[in-house]
Amino acid sequence: MMTPILALVCWTLVMWLWMYATRIPAMQKAGIDPATAKDKSVMDKLPMEVRRIADNYNHLHEQPVIFYALVLYSHLVGVSDEFNIMLAWAYVLIRVVHSLIQCLWNFIPMRFLVFALGSIVLIIMAVRNVMAVLA
Repeated sequence: MMTPILALVCWTLVMWLWMYATRIPAMQKAGIDPATAKDKSVMDKLPMEVRRIADNYNHLHEQPVIFYALVLYSHLVGVSDEFNIMLAWAYVLIRVVHSLIQCLWNFIPMRFLVFALGSIVLIIMAVRNVMAVLA
């Protein structure tokens, strides 16, 4: 049950590497000095393709927090059956797809559909945990 957490953490770190591999050269090209950049708006000078990667890295610290909590809770209370494990892996895959859509294409309707699908997976996991508590 815990391996999907490791997988999503590793994906987040891949996104971190991708972010800096694109951001640092873009900042140099735009003449942005990190030592004098006091406001996030300075990054608006960067190309959209670079900002989308940074945005996605930030997004991987938002909704996935719920995923981490649900998986950890499921593991600790013993609701780590095959279906919950499958849901956890599905969520990881969905987040990878979401990242790739946002960073490479950023077609908002498709990105929202994938985000909504991930939200539904989290809802199912939460409901299954609540049902286990009530049983």
